[in-house]
Amino acid sequence: MTSILGLASPSGLPSGLGTFILPIGLLVVLYLLMIRPQQKRQQKWQQMLGGLKPGDRVTTTGGIRGIILSIKDDSLQLRVAPDNLRIEVVKSAIASVTQDDAK
Repeated sequence: MTSILGLASPSGLPSGLGTFILPIGLLVVLYLLMIRPQQKRQQKWQQMLGGLKPGDRVTTTGGIRGIILSIKDDSLQLRVAPDNLRIEVVKSAIASVTQDDAK
């Protein structure tokens, strides 16, 4: 007797083969649709943080926009308009570089 897929009856299949195909397939799909794109975004963000330099305009995750004055190991000083306030933020709080000053 054959099943709908044309395979031999369950007694003809190696035991457990059918139970492992579906979970393995789901893990592959999960990796391709969710994990790999997140890894690429993380890598791009790390490269952006590594390329920061004084004079770059940045936006923090909290929405503060400023110009980088100086960079330390894990933090940077920003000048924030309109009062030219100096604030110190951690590098991981930088969401994006909004404009490079190419003079």
